[in-house]
Order: sequence, then C-alpha cells, then structure tokens
Amino acid sequence: MGTTDREQRLRERLIAAFAPRELTIVDESHRHVGHAGAAGGGGHFRIRIVADAFAGLAPVARHRRVYAALGDLMTGEIHALSIDARASDGP
Repeated sequence: MGTTDREQRLRERLIAAFAPRELTIVDESHRHVGHAGAAGGGGHFRIRIVADAFAGLAPVARHRRVYAALGDLMTGEIHALSIDARASDGP
C-alpha cells in the first residue's frame, strides 16, 4: 500500500518539527469506514515517533507538541490520532 498525500503531509510536518530518529505512520482509516469522522473525510492515524526533542518531557507534553506541529491538519485532515512519542534516550 502506497503513501497517501495526507500521510505525506503528516510525515513532512513531523520531520520538520522534530527531526526524528524514527517515524512510523500507519493510516488506519480503512478500519473506521462508517464512523462519523470517516464520513466527514478525516483520517485515522497511528504514529510512533522517537526524537531528541522529547527528552525531559512528560507524555502529555510530547503529545501537545505533536498536535502543535500538525496544526491545521488536526482540524480537518485528521479525525483520530494515536501517538507513541518517545525521547531518543528512553521512554
């Protein structure tokens, strides 16, 4: 399965914001067909991101930084986002 334009936009924003050592983005939208968010066009994604930028931050702060980096994508392109954000040196 190829990368979608929406997935590519997520990838570009996360790379620009965090220069991650690891980044995995999985589009799970197909698993949510019929869901209200899917009907509205928003995608369902799962990401795993490992970056030095998360060092010393609590999980909630990491998630907030990811949401901020994705900005306007969170209000239209993305309906649901599962985030596993870790510092390069540990959990």
